[in-house]
Amino acid sequence: MAELKRTPLHPLYQAYGAKTVEFSGWEMPVQFSGILREHEAVRTAAGLFDVSHMGEFEIDGPDAVRLLQWVVTNDVDRLDIGSALYSPMTNEHGGCVDDLLVYRLGPERFWVVVNAGNIDKDYRWISQWRDKLGLSAEVRDRSAEIALLALQGPRSERILQGLTDAALGTLRYYRFLEGRVLGKPVVISRTGYTGEDGFELYAAAEDAQALWQGILSHGSSEGLIPAGLGARDTLRLEARLPLYGHELTDEITPLEAGLGMFVKWDKGPFVGRERLLEQKEKGVSRRIAGLQVTDRAIPRAGYPVHADGRPVGYVTSGTQSPTLKVPIALALLEADAAAVGTPLTVDVRGRAASAVVVKTPFYKRGVSQARDGQPGRMGN
Repeated sequence: MAELKRTPLHPLYQAYGAKTVEFSGWEMPVQFSGILREHEAVRTAAGLFDVSHMGEFEIDGPDAVRLLQWVVTNDVDRLDIGSALYSPMTNEHGGCVDDLLVYRLGPERFWVVVNAGNIDKDYRWISQWRDKLGLSAEVRDRSAEIALLALQGPRSERILQGLTDAALGTLRYYRFLEGRVLGKPVVISRTGYTGEDGFELYAAAEDAQALWQGILSHGSSEGLIPAGLGARDTLRLEARLPLYGHELTDEITPLEAGLGMFVKWDKGPFVGRERLLEQKEKGVSRRIAGLQVTDRAIPRAGYPVHADGRPVGYVTSGTQSPTLKVPIALALLEADAAAVGTPLTVDVRGRAASAVVVKTPFYKRGVSQARDGQPGRMGN
């Protein structure tokens, strides 16, 4: 068995009480002080995540825009310098090779941030298309050089502003700037994966430990605590943010995953466009939908879903929502079973647990939530 990879922050895990697990070939902290406590801290104050296992590619050259326009579904050409976008990256059949962030650092210079388990696959995929199309663009994997910390929660701006001269109040969502935090050069991005306000900090790997310790020390009086992958998963699920390998795979298309807004049809050709356009015109036969389980049972990935005893799909992600206090799930369902209000059952270890299709996201800042086990105003 291959040895697990470790982030630059691994030497600090024990001191902060981390419990580690294998994740996409990495030894990562699933929790520090407890998933529920960490989840609540991010919703009410702030949490700091080590997400240095994510991959970063630098793409530059005269044809950098053309290459990215070809491999992703969103419109990279519309990016200003200092802005970022989210996009699926699709194969010839419309399935998702990955979902990623694209940052524009210059007219012909970009960062692409990819999922940890897909670093090698994505690097080959992008480089392959560069070579097939004969484009002049350099693709460099800088993942080992870069550490990534995510500071998330309603107090994150106040905490981070005390450690940098950068004007964070003027930094809009999906914008970034190059500055210093605790004297260390960083890229500060107003992005995240929790449904809360927050920042992602890209830094040199050798600066990661000083940043981690300094941010936690400074923010402790504001309620900041370290958070692991367990809370990251419950937070993103409440916010209906997809996880690659669950809501997105090589076989699940962006349209089936509910990510049609990130497919820009008028930008020109891209990999999988014809298949996706056909799916758009005919309508999807299956799609990801939100479920609230009304029985005392927790749905987990892979559990079958039925309508009137007929199999109609399966759970892609599920948990007991720490915020809403009810079991929630995302499921890939036949389209005719995915309408809001449709009663379903989830096979939870051989027991049929009652469920209903609900609007997502389950949690949204400033929106009232489910109470007493009944669906509330879930958002759009």
